[in-house]
Amino acid sequence: MKKVFPVIIVLISLSLIGIIVIQVNWFKNQLVIQQERFIEKVDKAGFNVSEELSKQASSNFFNFNKRPGLQTFPENLSFNIIRPSTISDRYTAAEIKEKLKKAFNKEGLDNVHFEFAVTSNANSFELELQSEHFQQESLDTTRFRTRVIPIIPENATDIESVMPYEHLFILIPDFKLQVWHSLGWMIVFSALFTAIIIAAFFITVKTLLNQKKMSEIKSDFINNMTHEFKTPLATISLAVDALRNDKVHSDKTKWQYFNNIIKEENKRMNKHVETILQAALMEKQEFKLNFVSLHLHELIYNVTKNFQLQLQEKNSKIEYLLNAGNDVIEADEVHFSNVISNLIDNAIKYSKENLTIKIITHSTEKFVVLQIQDNGIGMSKETVKRVFEKFYRAHTGNLHNVKGFGLGMSYVKSVIDEHKGKIKVESVLGKGSTFTIEIPHAANH
Repeated sequence: MKKVFPVIIVLISLSLIGIIVIQVNWFKNQLVIQQERFIEKVDKAGFNVSEELSKQASSNFFNFNKRPGLQTFPENLSFNIIRPSTISDRYTAAEIKEKLKKAFNKEGLDNVHFEFAVTSNANSFELELQSEHFQQESLDTTRFRTRVIPIIPENATDIESVMPYEHLFILIPDFKLQVWHSLGWMIVFSALFTAIIIAAFFITVKTLLNQKKMSEIKSDFINNMTHEFKTPLATISLAVDALRNDKVHSDKTKWQYFNNIIKEENKRMNKHVETILQAALMEKQEFKLNFVSLHLHELIYNVTKNFQLQLQEKNSKIEYLLNAGNDVIEADEVHFSNVISNLIDNAIKYSKENLTIKIITHSTEKFVVLQIQDNGIGMSKETVKRVFEKFYRAHTGNLHNVKGFGLGMSYVKSVIDEHKGKIKVESVLGKGSTFTIEIPHAANH
């Protein structure tokens, strides 16, 4: 696993990077293609409007004043050259804008923002007509794109030497941005699927890391379990061998001593087996509790009696600050006793000499609050985060006398959850820990 895991990470990472690079290149190519299509559509729409305008262009550039009935030109025939009508003579800016909108919509450019202008047929730089913001938008020469389309009258072949053409200028502000907008849904879906792939990658990696961590934790658990069972078995084996000795048989005191050792070690093994069975029940969610009304203070006194010898060995003590006005809870007596027992046992195990354990209670409107404080070795931030994880055991540095399977705190959390309560822990490394439990009053359970 140690060798395969990095290879899997590298392969997935390379695949993800490759997909992203391909996506980026595809977008660049698609942007170029879309820009070309965009311009083609703008040109087509512009030419359609230009053609419509040219059909209505005046073809009567000369007005002949002649007398009626004459078949030949008399000497006094006069030619009055009339100025040809321009686009601005026949249309307003609003009418041309409406024509362009319709042409754009026909080409599928419904939401395109554009400005336009029509130049004079006498001077290509003189504007006859222009949209409201044409001048303003034309100042930003870096972001717009213009198309220039001639407006050619139908009789242009007759008068091309007399009159230059008018031109229709179409200006597209923020050209690239509008092209990007035209790719909107494509961009959204592509980004969404890329995000899904990235999320799947991280979930996969996280799952692999969790599996790796769980594998290591279970390996530690098996090692701990082996040692926990090996020690009492070895002790029992030695005691049995001693009982076979004739001198022990003849000495009732020694015989009773070794017999008691076997019984105690047997109890110890049974306790380990019970712990593992409880963990299995929690795993299967087959945790069944027998709820009864209990006085929490009485329960605390009953549990702490069993720790007097351990406390004496470490020159330690328990201080009681039981201030809960209403200490009646609805709980499973056995399992809730185990919760208190496990927390006190942990406080003793993870401590040095002169330990002081404070057991504090108080009541709120809905809960009875139980706090178990100690001035032991405390926990690191990492341990505080993971203390309720199954099989997790805190690193104790040079302390090697702490035994167990790493199931105690996981069991505590499960029992509290089944009681519809809450548990949290606060700890400072080297200064001690505080476990706070909130259990509903009997009436609120």
